[in-house]
Amino acid sequence: MSTDVRTRPAPPPVRETDPPRPRRRGRGAVVATAVAYLITFVILFPLLWIVLLSFQTNDNILNHPFSLSDLSLANYQRAMETLNLLVMYKNTLILAVVSVTVGLVISYMAAFALTRMVFRGRTQNALRYYFLVGLAIPVYVLLFPVYRLDIAFGLFGSYFALILPYIAVTIPFNILLLTGFLRDFPEEIEQAAVMDGVGLWRMAWKVVFPLMRPVVATLAILNVIYVWNEFPFAVTLINDPTLTTVSLGVSQFQGVYSVDHGAMMASATLVLLPQLVIYAAFQKQVIAGMTAGAVR
Repeated sequence: MSTDVRTRPAPPPVRETDPPRPRRRGRGAVVATAVAYLITFVILFPLLWIVLLSFQTNDNILNHPFSLSDLSLANYQRAMETLNLLVMYKNTLILAVVSVTVGLVISYMAAFALTRMVFRGRTQNALRYYFLVGLAIPVYVLLFPVYRLDIAFGLFGSYFALILPYIAVTIPFNILLLTGFLRDFPEEIEQAAVMDGVGLWRMAWKVVFPLMRPVVATLAILNVIYVWNEFPFAVTLINDPTLTTVSLGVSQFQGVYSVDHGAMMASATLVLLPQLVIYAAFQKQVIAGMTAGAVR
């Protein structure tokens, strides 16, 4: 009795594949990377230099600004003794929260009206150009008119002396960015809301506004940074030491005949730190807000 034994063919040997070689970058990519590093260095160099100067003596700052010898915390100690940082941060925070909140509400309502409502004649374009003109007016041109208005209305030397100008100055840029986003907003979402019986007010605040959080977060961060650094309005409209802002605190180390450069650099560093922390914590929101609506 014979049996037919069939054997399966042996599997082909496994060939060891070489690891994928990294692609060579072209000259364009190398140049772009080099330019990006150069721009980063140009932006970070002044900040790092301020931090370095804040640890040096006044003599080294004037004669050897890049010296790494004789570094100490004396400038920070002098700044802490001279400035009431808690009061300064509290005043600036109140100004930022109130002015940014009110400014964003007004800007959003104006942007929604410009992109969703129909005006007679050329009123819509006229209003749009009117807001854009606000971007071209220098702040220093507004100092004297705002000063006279604050005196006339009895607001000079109070929080409202700064809150109202801050709102007015930030509105043009806010409207420019919000209208650009609202123009690319999907119409299907609003049409579905209208068919469900949603009114205009609920449409603006319950349907559209929640989807604009990246843009609103970006504007809020940029406006807070502006209020935090603003100096011309603050030095002109505030005469009460209890209402001193962080930007005014830095100027206290500059006298008529002398300047305490070390303490000024230390106080400037203390002013910059909260801004860097805020931007580092919300940089994703800022990038998302600036690119929102770019691709649809």
